[in-house]
Amino acid sequence: MEEKTLLSVKGLKVKFNSHLIIDDVSFDVERDSTLAIIGPNGAGKSVLFRAILGLIPYEGTVTWAPKVKIGYVPQKLFVAKDFPLTVAEFLRFKEGDNQKIDEALVSVGFKENKTKLLKTRLGTLSGGELQRVLIASAVLGSPNVLLFDEPTSGVDISAEETIYSLIDRLKKEKDLTIIFISHELQVVYKYADGVLCLNKEKICFGPPREVVDKESLAKLYGEDVSVYKHHEH
Repeated sequence: MEEKTLLSVKGLKVKFNSHLIIDDVSFDVERDSTLAIIGPNGAGKSVLFRAILGLIPYEGTVTWAPKVKIGYVPQKLFVAKDFPLTVAEFLRFKEGDNQKIDEALVSVGFKENKTKLLKTRLGTLSGGELQRVLIASAVLGSPNVLLFDEPTSGVDISAEETIYSLIDRLKKEKDLTIIFISHELQVVYKYADGVLCLNKEKICFGPPREVVDKESLAKLYGEDVSVYKHHEH
């Protein structure tokens, strides 16, 4: 594996009860890059995450660079409003050092009223606040790669751009590699260096502006899809 490569996946196959979920998928992720994974519901995107994290059996090879440290933010964490766990208690599962917890909260935009936030029950947070707490938990332990399974799932539309710009800022400040699953093409064009188009098999892989076109989207979603290209980066 080349020195610039953080993750190399070769010939990945995942089966559940003889049902093929992912079929012969190969791709590499370079250090300090952002890879987006897109595809329809049921395409195997979350299963791919679980496979590369070593949480489920698979065929093929998944090779992480030496000394890689992974932070993972799940798709959506449902917390009942009366669930008694506070933000402080939740974060202390990951890190006992209050100074590091404080720094993590500041890094995700909680610069004021941290004392009040730490005493707040998880179930009473808004979708955007909960997502930022989950990201704070992920950055504790100083990872060099962060995985996000649909980071704005359950978040108000008004907070979506805030979450993605936060992820991009963390990437630049902490020299992180980012891998995220998304349904938002404009987000892919704006923030991703590369995109993996997945529908059980690899449909396309490469720079978004070069590989995401009408043909690849039709293979992904099975319909006539218009392509919106965001030219900022």
